[in-house]
Amino acid sequence: MVFQPRGIIPAMVTPLKKSEELDLEGLRVVARFLLDAGVHGLFPVGSQGEFWALSREEKGQVWETVVDEVNGKVPVYAGAGAESTRETIELARLAKDLGCDAASIITPYFISPKGHELVEHYKLVAEKADLPVVLYNNPPRTGVRVPPEAVARLVDECGNVVGIKDSSGDLTTTMEFIRSGGPKFSVLAGRDTLIYATLLYGGKGAIAACGNVVPRLIVEIYEAFVKGDYE
Repeated sequence: MVFQPRGIIPAMVTPLKKSEELDLEGLRVVARFLLDAGVHGLFPVGSQGEFWALSREEKGQVWETVVDEVNGKVPVYAGAGAESTRETIELARLAKDLGCDAASIITPYFISPKGHELVEHYKLVAEKADLPVVLYNNPPRTGVRVPPEAVARLVDECGNVVGIKDSSGDLTTTMEFIRSGGPKFSVLAGRDTLIYATLLYGGKGAIAACGNVVPRLIVEIYEAFVKGDYE
């Protein structure tokens, strides 16, 4: 069965102590709080989890802790993006070794790759990491846009590129990803204000930052939509 991201997947915060060391027990508390709300997955070490401020070792500790606390109840999506292809592959492999179910890969964010270069980047990561890959489009933060035609190529050429988180805030872009990716490709809202709109256009869910605070509310949006209770 092909892995298909769906539902409400909170982009988890990373709790820290006053010393700025990881608060792993606090992380377990966050994970339990989210699981109790009925979320459909967890996304540690993403933008909301301040991936840019964590070392490789700290990322591994966060992933290992979340995987242990989840204990197979929902998929764990590891935020494994980095500036270079090499580091991204290393992080994605580490996430797999620690038991994560998929890797979310943000675009490189210092250089400005063209569409065909992004395709090569993601193809290498998908091949070498050997786990489901969720692309991550966030041009307001990275200055890099994933072209819809790149999505179409990646879906066609990489069997484990299974979805994209779209934080562009542009519904036209979201719709183009849905069209380009096809029915088996999961487009996930990256802007919490556009969860319902993304679902209406054919998206499969959301990676939601507000899920850290009001997870049940956001889960209810998704569950009502699935039931056809649009009102």
